[in-house]
Amino acid sequence: MRTDSCRIIGGRWRGRKVTFNDAEGLRPSTDRVRETLFNWLQAYVAGSRCLDLFAGSGVLGFEALSRGAADCVFVENNRKTVAGLRQNAESLGAENAEIIQADALRWLRETEPGQRFDLVFLDPPFASSLLEKSAAGLESRGLLAEDALVYVEHARGDEVEIPVNWQCLKQKKAGQVIYRLYAKTG
Repeated sequence: MRTDSCRIIGGRWRGRKVTFNDAEGLRPSTDRVRETLFNWLQAYVAGSRCLDLFAGSGVLGFEALSRGAADCVFVENNRKTVAGLRQNAESLGAENAEIIQADALRWLRETEPGQRFDLVFLDPPFASSLLEKSAAGLESRGLLAEDALVYVEHARGDEVEIPVNWQCLKQKKAGQVIYRLYAKTG
């Protein structure tokens, strides 16, 4: 199995690498996309409670922690990928990272509804209905803080149904990827 890496581009761990094993459907957000995303988020990350659903490499959650997020819950189904997330958290000294091995949709159904996340990274495998189902699950379980921001990444050409109370604040394209930042409005 091939091992790859991404570098953290800002904050206290700037320049440090997050390593991960190549797994089916795993496609970490590129440096360019992450730089744009965290420019959008720079006023919101510090002190936020984050959720990296479909965590994969975990680079989005680790980037948020590097930039001062209070904590981050990483949810990932693949056992080997979870082991890599745990290794990266230990290597970085990310004591405020909670790594959960679970199916994301099941975790959404079973997690305590009292948790509220300020910032959610929603980047499921492409060519699936997981984006719509997980967005609906976040809403129905009341897991979003009142003024939560949700980052969504999907393949160009995919028709995506987003909850009606999410307002698109920013949107960009990079190659075959569309990425958007939504604000929960109600």
